[in-house]
Amino acid sequence: MATIEDDDALALIGIAVILKKKRTKTVIKKRKKWCKHWLLKKKTYSHVNLLNELKFEPEDFKNYLRMDENTYIKLLAMVTPMITRKDTIMRNSISAHERLSVTLRFLATGRSYEDLKFSSIISPQAFGKIIPETCEALYKVLRKGYLKVSKSNFLLLIALIY
Repeated sequence: MATIEDDDALALIGIAVILKKKRTKTVIKKRKKWCKHWLLKKKTYSHVNLLNELKFEPEDFKNYLRMDENTYIKLLAMVTPMITRKDTIMRNSISAHERLSVTLRFLATGRSYEDLKFSSIISPQAFGKIIPETCEALYKVLRKGYLKVSKSNFLLLIALIY
């Protein structure tokens, strides 16, 4: 027959087991932020505002993107149909103007995606898609008029392929 002391001991063991299980359960972490606070203030901190100001200083505009404003506008008109994305219910898309300007800035400076995020207010993950897509669009648009291969080089390329 069990005594009161045995019952107390069993109760204590039961409580200890329950507490142990509670401690070993996976701790559900508090969800991190979906987006950093300063990234939400894109209109305030974006390099697009700087570009709008640089239009009044042609030398600075040329220094920033390594081309004058007229060339930039022509290039933007050529690639816009290829790099424009649709807005969704969740968020606005990154405009063709932002895509092209950040790609040109990346090509002109060689800065890392992590560094560019501070001046453009675009995430490095987005750069991983934006910059290659924009470079491909630039290549498709400019290859016929500006990237010509001489006949001898062209024949050499064909010979190498086969």
